[in-house]
Amino acid sequence: MKTRTVPFKSLVITLGLLFAGVLAFAQRQPAIQYFRPYDQRGVSMFETSKVDTVVFDGLKVRFGAGFTQGYQNMKHENNAKAILVPTTGATLIETAPGSGSFVNRTTGAPVAGITSNPAVYGGYINSTGTTYTNSNQLYEFAGGFPLAQANFNMDVQLADGVRLNLVSYMSSHRHNEFWVKGGYFQIDKVGFLNSELMNNLWKNLTLKVGHMEVNYGDAHFRRSDGGHTMWNPWVENNIMDAFSTEIGAELYWQKNGIIAMAGITDGEIQGNVSKPNDREPSIYGKLGYDKQLQDNLRVRLTGSFYTTKSSVSNTIFGGDRTGSNYQYVMDNTAATLTGNFTSGRFNPGYRDNVTTFMVNPFVKFSGLELFGTWEYAKGKSAMENGEVGTDFPSLDNRQTHQSAGELLYRFGTDEKFYIGARYQKLTSTISLGQSATSQGTRYPVSIDRTSIGAGWFITRNVMFKGEYVNQNYKDYPTDNILSEGNFKGVVIQGVIAF
Repeated sequence: MKTRTVPFKSLVITLGLLFAGVLAFAQRQPAIQYFRPYDQRGVSMFETSKVDTVVFDGLKVRFGAGFTQGYQNMKHENNAKAILVPTTGATLIETAPGSGSFVNRTTGAPVAGITSNPAVYGGYINSTGTTYTNSNQLYEFAGGFPLAQANFNMDVQLADGVRLNLVSYMSSHRHNEFWVKGGYFQIDKVGFLNSELMNNLWKNLTLKVGHMEVNYGDAHFRRSDGGHTMWNPWVENNIMDAFSTEIGAELYWQKNGIIAMAGITDGEIQGNVSKPNDREPSIYGKLGYDKQLQDNLRVRLTGSFYTTKSSVSNTIFGGDRTGSNYQYVMDNTAATLTGNFTSGRFNPGYRDNVTTFMVNPFVKFSGLELFGTWEYAKGKSAMENGEVGTDFPSLDNRQTHQSAGELLYRFGTDEKFYIGARYQKLTSTISLGQSATSQGTRYPVSIDRTSIGAGWFITRNVMFKGEYVNQNYKDYPTDNILSEGNFKGVVIQGVIAF
């Protein structure tokens, strides 16, 4: 039996034809009113404007997609005590990081005869042959290609000024299977009401209703979302990534650069009718100014808030169902792609009540672009609220501060190239060790990240970008895998969006 090999030239021609077909399809897409393009034209856009640039001539359906394939070459390290979990018996803990001396984690009694197991990466063995796994041993990795991510988008022009958006994840680091992100109606005209008064009133209003991305802050307009990473000049999002999809409505008012928005949702990532006494809606809003002051100068400044009094599972800081673009960083040897999809991110764990504020300045002067984030959040879990168990008191809210600043320079024809740098710093009080019998122990910790990146828009639908990242973890307790943690290295990505 002969094996047929495809000549390299034929493979290149085939890929070239496929690439050309994708671009041709992207160019034939129907125009949708009040729409943010998924390609380069959507970069540095935020809320859709009230400028009507598309004539309505009937129902239109637009199909689009986002594809991202990355390459990662990282290294990571920590200085944590080894915690040895045996196949049977008691868990052991190292007396000090790197000491090689162990005690019973429950009783504190010394345990002798523990040595490294040369047959297992990060493993240990005792004199009788009992093997142990170190739960604080970092994952072994090298340069390679993480799972490609892909999104499927459908936008429908239903009526004049009325459209539908639906986004699904075809492949992601958390859900490898097809998974719906959400969808919403957006109403910018109300001609269907046959009211001149309402038509005049709606010239400055926009209503969004559905299961949709919560418009808290401006950072979510520049984040990577599964396979759609075209709008993010960086590889990864903020350390504390404020993003969630919730069921509700948002009402916008825009005029002369002023933006005001009020929103209300069910407060959780999915609908539910159980435990009504434990659920309260999320209330949030935004006020800002966005103006093109000169041909080469644009200024935007917004402030946002989001608050929930009580929730069974609030996810404003953990609602991403696709995953981080850094794979297995600071995870242990038992990590899996779907089980450790938040690598490199921080979630404060405010799952019961949360109140958070974000301020975002954005300035673009010719090719120079500045974007910043200042964020303050407070809250706690149901355990800390005394809602779990009968003898626990309600504790004070924990607090988190995050700041991020990025400076980019875009250049070339149609700003097809850019270079930039970003620095982020987060400080928080975390709660570790919560269980049915404990409200946990609180620790003040901090994380910082420095990124240097560059990108090239090969066409408006095709992008190549990369960054060098260095992230540090400070003040974590020595029995935590993040103790004196650090990861650094290079990630590059190829992106298609249409």
